[in-house]
Amino acid sequence: MILIFLGVLGVNLYVFYRVWNILPHIMWLRWCFMAVGILALASLFFSVLAGDNFSLAVTTIMYKVGTSWFFIAIYMAMIFLVLDLLRLTHLPVARIIHSSWVGTLAVIVLTLVIFVAGNINYHNKRRVSFTVDTGGKLELPLKAVIVSDLHLGYNIGNRELARWIEMINAEQPDIILIPGDVIDNSLRPLEERGMACVLQDLQAKYGVWVSPGNHEYISGIEGSVGFLRSAGLNVLRDEAVLVDSAFYVVGRDDRTNVNRKSLHELLVSLDPDKPRIVLDHQPFGLERLAGEGVALQVSGHTHRGQVWPISWITDAMYEKSNGLLKRDKTYIYVSSGLGIWGGKFRIGTRSEYAVVEIK
Repeated sequence: MILIFLGVLGVNLYVFYRVWNILPHIMWLRWCFMAVGILALASLFFSVLAGDNFSLAVTTIMYKVGTSWFFIAIYMAMIFLVLDLLRLTHLPVARIIHSSWVGTLAVIVLTLVIFVAGNINYHNKRRVSFTVDTGGKLELPLKAVIVSDLHLGYNIGNRELARWIEMINAEQPDIILIPGDVIDNSLRPLEERGMACVLQDLQAKYGVWVSPGNHEYISGIEGSVGFLRSAGLNVLRDEAVLVDSAFYVVGRDDRTNVNRKSLHELLVSLDPDKPRIVLDHQPFGLERLAGEGVALQVSGHTHRGQVWPISWITDAMYEKSNGLLKRDKTYIYVSSGLGIWGGKFRIGTRSEYAVVEIK
């Protein structure tokens, strides 16, 4: 946490320094930017660390401004880094990085284009579809919708959630699978906005099944589980349930709980002739799935970094940071998430939901 704080602070100090230099030598203009930048940075820390101490409206504004600035500052730092590197090549770029209206407008326009496009891309949800073959273990086909990482809270409210639910219900799924992070970082906005009533509109023949994610722990695991159950969702914490005498849904507790059961412990007593669908929020240890007779595991957590080049980091961290992987007879799907953490931007990645035919 301290390293993250120092990293964010370092990026912002670099951006403040470079913007101060590129702005025309008009002191009130420079100080106005400094004030806005410091306010945006402060909004990030206050909303994340102490947001529940302010009114809902104030924290919502701080969260949206602060988390959006988090990503904007990263991209501004990259733009300035490129300009600084170009300056070392002795190209005439030096004329536009010091006290320059041209340089200032160029940085503003480029940043606006990137983030307007990123916001549009975020709202354009990708529909992914694939088929899972259980090798004859399932008598009738099963249509599942996978949605992960909704991150409902200060930034994603009732109106957006209602649009998602309409989109999901339009698929007429037999079952809905949510592998964690339904909640962002606080239960307060969900409770004050009555979001449990909105979640109750999800419709599936065999119900909605949820496993906890790390953000359910951030927002308080017991309260989070209670809220999700009050919304009519079936929460599984290291539990396996036989559905319609036909298949198992197995929900692993998030690996935040260091004492969670192993996958083998959860599966060892189950009927091997019935398909097993596993929900596990964080896609670690995928190599251990093949020998456990799992038909399908669904995970999330990675967001695939949300924006480039963070996507490169998640691609390096995980065997599969987004998409479908098959090991022996086990299918593994890692979702980049339907929702998002923080600012609503997808740059080089997509928000998505998956529609799966399990045969």
